[in-house]
Amino acid sequence: MIAGAAVRDVATPSGGRVRTWTLGPADGTATPVLLLHGWPQTSAVWHLVAPLLARTRTVVAADLPGYGDSMLPPGAGVAASGKRAMADDLVAAMSELGHRRFSVVGHDRGARVGYRLALDHPDRVAALAVLDVLPTLDVAERVDAAFARAAWHWFLLARPPDLPERLLAAEPDATLGRGLDVCAPEALAAYRAAWSRPEVRHGMCQDYRAGWDVDVEIDRADRGVRTIGCPTLVMWGEHGALRRYADVMVAWRRWAPAAHGVVLPCGHHLPEERPDDVAAAVLGMLGG
Repeated sequence: MIAGAAVRDVATPSGGRVRTWTLGPADGTATPVLLLHGWPQTSAVWHLVAPLLARTRTVVAADLPGYGDSMLPPGAGVAASGKRAMADDLVAAMSELGHRRFSVVGHDRGARVGYRLALDHPDRVAALAVLDVLPTLDVAERVDAAFARAAWHWFLLARPPDLPERLLAAEPDATLGRGLDVCAPEALAAYRAAWSRPEVRHGMCQDYRAGWDVDVEIDRADRGVRTIGCPTLVMWGEHGALRRYADVMVAWRRWAPAAHGVVLPCGHHLPEERPDDVAAAVLGMLGG
């Protein structure tokens, strides 16, 4: 899906594996960019954005641990799918690829890993862009009936094993394919190929279990104590889930006081609905 990219599997200290795609010049003149996808997708979500960024800088797209072709450690518990653990694995992967300092662009679940990367590894993250999310603790504190109806998967996937895994196996396209009609057919085929595998369906569930069981409490310990100091861009779609909230930037500036907000005329899937706008905003943050 990311034409011309060099594919590499990187073993991580946790015992897992991260699949990466690297594209663009490797001359070291610009800070590399790490692209992180969301649920229920893979790095294929960046197939339109990555080539635009790669005109001027090295781009690394990585499947999140447990998603696509990135594997969780054998027998891993829920903590391995916490965003802190994922961030540690991705820092290790970027080091193995030769990138000490890099910028991060994350969409959906990848944005949650992205801001955890910036908080836990401020010396490694040069800039951060988060697409169409609020921080995890802020989401948890806003749960109401409307959220429960719209974001049903937050609750289904977080149920104890192996009920959600069995439900996803029974009707994967009906559950995981909802709302993906905006995606290119070849991208949807890549997502479908990934979620057809039981270990990926389990990895997705572990991600959401960790959201409630691990990530919320880590966020609670950090909010108001640590902040993100690097340049931070917050993007969301005016027709997406964040349209319900008038205080998106108020929430994010509790975490990243200097964050800049951009609203795009689209829904949730910004990288596929508005790739040119996403790339332009990211390059603007990075200085071209």
